[in-house]
Amino acid sequence: MIKIQYGCGLSAVAGWRNFDGSPTLFIQRLPVIGKYLTHGRVTFPTIVEFGDITKRMPFEDGEVDYVYCSHVLEHLSLSDLRRALAETRRILKPGGVFRGVLPDLRILAQRYVAEDNSTASIEFMRATMLGTESRKRGLAGILESTLGNSGHLWMWDYEGLAVELRNAGFSDVHEAKFSDSTHTVFGEIEEADRWIEGLGFEAV
Repeated sequence: MIKIQYGCGLSAVAGWRNFDGSPTLFIQRLPVIGKYLTHGRVTFPTIVEFGDITKRMPFEDGEVDYVYCSHVLEHLSLSDLRRALAETRRILKPGGVFRGVLPDLRILAQRYVAEDNSTASIEFMRATMLGTESRKRGLAGILESTLGNSGHLWMWDYEGLAVELRNAGFSDVHEAKFSDSTHTVFGEIEEADRWIEGLGFEAV
């Protein structure tokens, strides 16, 4: 059984193949010089492998049983999301399951519209992480923009994401809540706090 998680960051789970496409991880894994070039940045667990879901993952067509991602898809541009979903569908076996969670734009937007105060727009931009509150200048700013990918590029509600999943070739798509999957392997990897006010989905 092959279970993979992509965009894992530091949340690697034993028993799963954990991938992240961070430039920091790629540079850290360079022999000899990697640790010096990324000094002062986060250090990824040794079980995290470099892999970019918007490109080709190291699997044959239909090789993977389960795929999971948590708070990853919102960090992709629209075109990259479509590539990521197509690549996820490619590597999954027929009947393989893709499950994930990300921020729910509808919840955040409804909260913004319901607010009646002068800071509502600022709170909305902070909550969605679509804006840039401040930027480091000089070399530090260049390194942060090159090595980091913390901002959100495209937010989703369930209806919009479901269309993209179906367009990528998934036929059975439904909304999900924390720990409600009939596939118990996802209990090994889900974190309850990541599902609070989140948009969860499961697709086959």
